[in-house]
Amino acid sequence: MAEGSASSSLIRLMSILDIFTETRPEWSSDDMMTVLGYPRPTLYRYLKVLTDSGMLASNGHGIYTLGPKIVEMDHLLRLSDRLVGIGRPVVERLTEQFACTAFLVRWYRNRLLCMHSETSLEAPLSSYPRGRVMPMNRGAIARTILAHLQSRKARKIIESFAPESPEEARKAYISEQVSALRMVRRNGYAIAFGEVTPGVVGVASPIFDEAAEPTGALCMTMRQEDCPRELQALTTQAVPAAANSITVSLRQARRTGEAPSNLPIQEEAQNQ
Repeated sequence: MAEGSASSSLIRLMSILDIFTETRPEWSSDDMMTVLGYPRPTLYRYLKVLTDSGMLASNGHGIYTLGPKIVEMDHLLRLSDRLVGIGRPVVERLTEQFACTAFLVRWYRNRLLCMHSETSLEAPLSSYPRGRVMPMNRGAIARTILAHLQSRKARKIIESFAPESPEEARKAYISEQVSALRMVRRNGYAIAFGEVTPGVVGVASPIFDEAAEPTGALCMTMRQEDCPRELQALTTQAVPAAANSITVSLRQARRTGEAPSNLPIQEEAQNQ
């Protein structure tokens, strides 16, 4: 098989995993064919590969879900993810300092994915557990990432969320968003009031590894009634400082080859 053909087949096979979402965690083979457009023999060949590897599981009636290999890989990711290993104690300190929920978010494939969260609230208003995708078109996390992407890439994402018509509204939306991102980049943080969850104020700052674009973000959310202007001033200092400390540690770990630490799963293993 030619290299290009093999690569194309691999892309098509992996695209099956992309259709599983929070709103659609189960798929029938017939629905897969409709959405993906693959011939039945091709789809069944791919499904056999994915089920044999444990990436997918079938209930025996043509319904597929993600499989146990995903859980196994998540275990390994927790052992090796420097962002979580380095960022977790920083997140914990924020929740000790403020009555808040704090998140470590990874940026990948134009997605914002919650990797770890901690809270010091008995009843947090927002809930983004590990593995949940966050919105890209609103909120402090989205803006702090967009503000630090290459201008062309950020604008393309903004345009994808702009209204199609009328043209004046579309241009106004794009101009407003671009202007807001300039301020975020200048300040080093983004702040949002009730954009993702009503009644919640969020402050976020970017986290960098070796690349020029952010690898993720640190975000802290609080109830708006618990966050007066004086406290907002403190959070907009604390969050950028905390995010920068993670950036410095990530880059140092990359240079020295230091293994991640402070992961909950490692602590559990040591106690067994």
